[in-house]
Formats: sequence, structure tokens, C-alpha cells
Amino acid sequence: MGRKLDASQGFGLDELDSTDDVEIPGDPLARVIGQDEAISVARLAARQRRHLLLVGPPGTGKSMIAQALALHMPQPTEEIRVVHNPENPERPLVEVVDGARVVQEKEQTEGATGQIVEPREVPLPVAARLGYMCSHCETYSSFRERTCPSCTKPKVQVTPAGGNPFGDLLTGVFEMTMSQLGMGSERVTATRKKPGKEGKDEIIVYERAGEQIRVLDEDALKRRREMEKRSPHKVLVKLNRRPFVLATGASETELLGDVRHDPFGGHPQVGVPQYDRVIAGTIHDAHQGVLFIDELPHLGPLQRYILTAMQEKRFPISGRNPQSSGAAVRVDAVPCDFIFVGACNIVDLKEILSPLRSRVLGNGYELLVEMAMDDTPLNRARLTQFMAQEIKSDGKIPPMSRKAVEAIIKEAARRAKVIDNQQSSLTLRLRELGGLVRAAGDAATVEGAPMIEAKHVESGLKRARPVEEMIKEKYGSFAGGVAKDVSEAQKQQMPYYDYNVHKGDEDRSYG
Repeated sequence: MGRKLDASQGFGLDELDSTDDVEIPGDPLARVIGQDEAISVARLAARQRRHLLLVGPPGTGKSMIAQALALHMPQPTEEIRVVHNPENPERPLVEVVDGARVVQEKEQTEGATGQIVEPREVPLPVAARLGYMCSHCETYSSFRERTCPSCTKPKVQVTPAGGNPFGDLLTGVFEMTMSQLGMGSERVTATRKKPGKEGKDEIIVYERAGEQIRVLDEDALKRRREMEKRSPHKVLVKLNRRPFVLATGASETELLGDVRHDPFGGHPQVGVPQYDRVIAGTIHDAHQGVLFIDELPHLGPLQRYILTAMQEKRFPISGRNPQSSGAAVRVDAVPCDFIFVGACNIVDLKEILSPLRSRVLGNGYELLVEMAMDDTPLNRARLTQFMAQEIKSDGKIPPMSRKAVEAIIKEAARRAKVIDNQQSSLTLRLRELGGLVRAAGDAATVEGAPMIEAKHVESGLKRARPVEEMIKEKYGSFAGGVAKDVSEAQKQQMPYYDYNVHKGDEDRSYG
């Protein structure tokens, strides 16, 4: 088939040979099916920077909506840095840098790195003074080797400055000392003719770069001096980052950030500086993006911190372990201007803090996601698109034939009727339906079939079932399964076991 079938325009299943014929939309929001109202609001939220609370059962596309919303937002334009505060190191400063400056500084940094060359490519005296070449036999080796592996003599000869009359006695001492320190200088300054400019010299610096040598010309040295003028800092939140941050189940430290412990307390000589130990939380990583928290009530009291961050658009970072040296460090007013998208099941809605819900409604929307959609030709086409998406994202199963697609649609209608009491509908509990597609695909793959057929869907239905159904089928009821599973020792610890399992058996006595 030459033309791809577009589910948004609708198509009949008789036009379908396999799911390979279905076009998968490039727009992530168009890949979410059956949630038209939620998709419309998500587009609006991305454009107007509004918060969202998505409510509904698991597997209905809440996470997918949140991720698709983030992909409709522009890339972040700011980088957040934490800067050393010389007057009070325990109170590092925050610097927000726009993207243009970040790019400019990156170019300067790249220009300050100089050129990396092999030791054989620099003048012989330079290679010798840096410890890469033996000054006696001109053999090259690692600067870490104290003596030449070829002639076994000390690699570097050092003559004391000023022509000391005792030089013949001191030279050996100097050689030994320099060998102990790693052989030779770490940096050598020289001059050379400027390329293309006759008669003019320029300063050139050679310095060690592992087993290679870094060559810095005057331009690179100038850029390096400009870099050294900057205050010491650490990039807390990078410019190039994903605008979607998942914080489901995050701990307090993960959510709000921390300051690492330093056993030396940030001592200027042996410790790690205070600013360099600051760690951003997910609320800071989500700056200019989306912070998504599924199963929101599970955060419990931590919800109040989300509320504060939403209100202030800034949140401090401090050490959270009172026994750590990081507890003395605090960074105030770290930006965290994000779109909040929370999700929960209907039964857990009452566990969300009222002020947090009020904040969402004050600058956003609450949405109840759909659990089923009408069984129409258009929605059947959309469900077929979902199957094609699942097969492509899995990457390990073959395409699905028309008969297999029809079998999945039939199962989707059955589930809508049985689970949600929706007549003439198709279920939108798509996570479980996706599991069925994969189970059928696995059956086809094991068989070596080029396509998923209806018989593979039937096989998948037997395997992709909740274990409760298997227990009921095998033992007649869940209680019957428990009765077979509990050991004699466990029975002795359950005083009402006999009554619960054999309820209604009047011949039994319970002394």
C-alpha cells in the first residue's frame, strides 16, 4: 500500500492489510487517543503556562499527556549557576545566565583549550623539560617514568641558576627531587614566529595534558585569562536539558536538592568548596519546563513544598542531614518556575492537599480523563493507530494483521462493558491493552510468524491476565486459593482461619 492510513481522518478496517499501513503522527499529543478534551487543555497549558491535575484510573494516558505537553513547550533559555561567595562561603550566590551568554562563554572556553599534540611534535628541549623525552638519548616515554627506560639515566638534567660553583654536587640532588615530583616541569614558556607575520614573535606555552601536550598561543592565553577572572562557580541546571522532569515517588532530597557532605568541611586547601557541593532538586531541574508527579498523594506532606515552589517560583537549597557539614550551607532563591502536572486515581483525590488543588485551579485546570470512547469507525481507526504505535515502540514484535486488529478491538469493547459498564464503547485503559498487544506479538515471534494473527491474540489473552483470574479459574475463588497456599504453621497463627475458609460448615466445632 502506497498511501499511509491517517487515523485522524478515519479509515475502514477493510482498507488495512497490517498495522504497517497506519501513519503514526509526529505530534506527540496526536498519539494520545480518546482524550480529546484533555489534549485540547494540554495544548492550552503549554501555550499559556498553566498547571494541570489529571484524575483517572491507571493506564488511561495521564503520563503520556504530561510528556506530550512538555514537547510542545519551547526549549529552556536560562542556565542556573551557583557561585562562590568569598565573603560568606556557606551562603553561595545564584546566577541566572541567558542562553546567548552561555554559548559565548562556551566558545571562549573552547578557544582557551589550545591545541593537543603528541610529544614528538614539539621542540626537543620542550619535550625534555616536560619529562616526555630523555635529554641524554632522546628516547620518548611517559613523563611519569622517573628514569629513561632506554639508558636508565635520570630523564631531566637541571643546572642550578646563576652558575653555582657547587653545581656539580647539587645537580644530582635537583635531578632526584624533580624525579620524585613526577619528572620535569608541568609548563614551559617559549617564543615562536607568528604564522604569516614575518619578524614578529609570540609567546607560546606548552603544558602537560596527560600523555599529550597542550599548546597555547597568545589568543588562547588571553581567553584563559578572561576565564580566570570569572568567579568560581558550578552549573546547577544546564541550558541544554529536557523540559520534562519526572518526580514520581521522589524523596525529600531528590525533590528539593541537597548539599553533599565534606569530611574536611570545605577547607580551602583539602576540602571541596561549599558551592561545588550543592545539588539541584527536581523542582529546580524543571525550571522553564514541566514537573510531572504521578500518584501525587503518595508524596504526603511533601506536597506543601510543591505548593511553595509554585507560589514563589524560587526555592532554597540546603543540606538536609543535620549530621553533615552540608547542613551549614544554604543557597537562597534558586529559580524553579515550572508548569506543574499532577496525576492521581479517583479514589486518592481526597489525599491531595486542598491548598495545592486551589493553586492548580487558580492558574490551571483539573481534568477527569475518559475511561472509554464510543465504538465508531473513527475511534476504531484511532485504536488501530494505538496498536501500530505500541508495536513500533516495542521494536521486537512483528506488525499486526487485520484479523488480529479486529480481535483486539473486540476485546477492547468487552473490557469497556465489563470493567466500566460502558455499552457500545472501546476501553481507554490502554496500558493493559498494550500488554495484550505485546503478549500476542511475543507469541508470533516465538512461532516465527511474519505477522501477529488472531490466534496469537487468543494466546495472548490467556497469558496477559491478572493473577486473580488465574487463581479463580484454578481454585474456584480467591479464598480457595488462599486455603491451598497457607501453610500449617501460618494456620496456627490465624485464629479465625478455619472459620473464614470453612464458613457455613455447621458440622465443625470451634472450641
